[in-house]
Amino acid sequence: MNKDTVNHQTTGIEDISLIDAHYRQFAFKRHYHLDYHMGLITEGQQEYYFNGTRYRAGKGELVIMPPDEIHDGQPQQDSGYKVKVFSITPEWLHQQADELGAKGQVYFPLHKVADNQLFFDLSQLHCELGNPLFPQLAKDSMPIEYFSKLLTRHSQLRPKQAVPLGSKDLNQLRDYLMANLDQKISLESLAALCDLSPSQLLRQFKKATGMTPYAWLARLRLEHAMALLKAGYSSTEVAYRVGFYDQAHFVRSFRQAFGVAPSTVK
Repeated sequence: MNKDTVNHQTTGIEDISLIDAHYRQFAFKRHYHLDYHMGLITEGQQEYYFNGTRYRAGKGELVIMPPDEIHDGQPQQDSGYKVKVFSITPEWLHQQADELGAKGQVYFPLHKVADNQLFFDLSQLHCELGNPLFPQLAKDSMPIEYFSKLLTRHSQLRPKQAVPLGSKDLNQLRDYLMANLDQKISLESLAALCDLSPSQLLRQFKKATGMTPYAWLARLRLEHAMALLKAGYSSTEVAYRVGFYDQAHFVRSFRQAFGVAPSTVK
């Protein structure tokens, strides 16, 4: 039986990590990320849901998934698809945009980009960042050069937008949850924080994100768990830090979300 192969790797640059994967069977349920995910499809086709519509991306295309955008993903063919992914913090990418003279909120009008030269450059960058023998000065310089090309060619600016939830917005609610990931959090307490009734918060939250507050929080915990594992924390410590008090439950949830066990993340 053909199995999925997934490799998560740090780069020595705190704001950028890598995924190199061949997904044959694994299907991502609807979820979101805290970072930008830039996926280079190198073989096969990926089918995915984004912004209410289903799409396909094939060899030579770059798929851009911004933070907080709900999406899924699965192979379109039995042979699966191969993808090289950059996971990039919003702070790093926005800093590059600021230094290029952008004043406002950067966004990408096209989430699927066909740009042969850029695809080649980013593929080369992915390989070099994953090479421990590649010179550090080049590792520091090439991401700035190549992602500046992406920003210059394919990004635009728009006014900063907040998603309202009663007296708070989604970013404020996320900040509160991030500060309390290891705590038991109830719908009633979140509703009170937003000056809403539990039913009002549930309806507004699902309308804004397409997910229930519980599913959104579960993903937030797993996204932070991934970041802590990459920072060198043990699986057991990470589980407690993000609110999983059953190690087996944490491992099972992590594998369902990312297709790999926590112990394989380095």
